[in-house]
Amino acid sequence: MYSMKSPRLAAMLAALLLAGASGAAAAAVKGKKPAGLERYGVAVYSDLCLQKDSGEIGGQRVTLHRFAEADSVIYEFTAGALSWPIVASDVNLDAATGAFDFTITGADSEERTIAGKFSRDGQTLTLEGDYCGGNVRMPMKLSRVRDFGRALKTCTPCPVVPEAPAEAAPAEPAPAAPLQESAPAPSDA
Repeated sequence: MYSMKSPRLAAMLAALLLAGASGAAAAAVKGKKPAGLERYGVAVYSDLCLQKDSGEIGGQRVTLHRFAEADSVIYEFTAGALSWPIVASDVNLDAATGAFDFTITGADSEERTIAGKFSRDGQTLTLEGDYCGGNVRMPMKLSRVRDFGRALKTCTPCPVVPEAPAEAAPAEPAPAAPLQESAPAPSDA
């Protein structure tokens, strides 16, 4: 090699070497997939499906926008057809635990809070509550959408819930009582 006569040139070469090494390290890290939910960007979670008998869309979709200043959510659900997108307010996300909630205002101007939790790898969002009217445990699991061109899956129908056995009819008719309307008795199901 040749001897360096300028300390300035040596410093510039050292800085260039350091910049190249740090760039290579950043490229290696960039190639790795982050574990969990990314801090910035857009993630779409959906369980939209097609009803086998009617061909209507069922399910819901949550679009999470993550910005430096705040997170925002667009929520869509079905009631025979996909609803207009609803922009949520009061979005809260705890990245450490995956806890997530947001508030929407429905067409009737009533506020509703939707809460859930992200899986550790950020690929699933499970919302609180369940489908099928609470009679059968069918959690609302929304998978992260990666292929936006794929066909919708067929909806899973709610399992048939066995009816309670009918009570035995009394042998002797009871005296007629005045007619009164009453609320249905609460059920334990």
